[in-house]
Amino acid sequence: MSRGPRRLRLGVLVSGTGRTLENFAALARDGSLHGEVVLVISSSKQAYALERAARLGLPAFALPPGSFPSEAAFAAEVYRRLEAARVDLALLAGFLARLPIAERWRGRVMNIHPALLPGFGGKGFFGLRVHEAVRAAGVKVSGCTVHFADDEYDHGPIILQRTVPVFFEDSAEDIAHRVFEQEEVAYPEAVNLYAAERLRLSDGRVQVLP
Repeated sequence: MSRGPRRLRLGVLVSGTGRTLENFAALARDGSLHGEVVLVISSSKQAYALERAARLGLPAFALPPGSFPSEAAFAAEVYRRLEAARVDLALLAGFLARLPIAERWRGRVMNIHPALLPGFGGKGFFGLRVHEAVRAAGVKVSGCTVHFADDEYDHGPIILQRTVPVFFEDSAEDIAHRVFEQEEVAYPEAVNLYAAERLRLSDGRVQVLP
């Protein structure tokens, strides 16, 4: 008899409102996410996500990058906190600070981006800026991308993507709303694939195993 997916210990890294964090917490409670959030790290003391974490009873810490002498020192403290909490998988959820991926964490840090990478990504492409760029380009399809993070912004092996239509009359806010609905599905799906050991990294690409 085959064993089921393991229940992961998840660390969620945030900078903003924490809507994705709340989605993970809700899915963990109802059993549809094969994991539980055991740690929240924010790059900002003002992030509303910290209030959400407190309301959800989740351990949370603010680690502003500017309070560290270097990016390396900041990253070292992030990994120290993750490892102290015995986190299996780190999830970047609107985390705006650059986090160099330590060798021992490669393939264990995921990110979600509100566009179809490799388009409309990179430094400075976050929030409504992404959707404004999508609208200005006149593309007819957008969506979201879940990928393993590497040392570049919005870069790394793609795990899965989900698409949405873009209509001529759409505002950036319209596109954002439609994309976020798919993010709420795609990110948990990627976590569950990881928990089921169905993701294989090879030559910079991800194979989803049956």
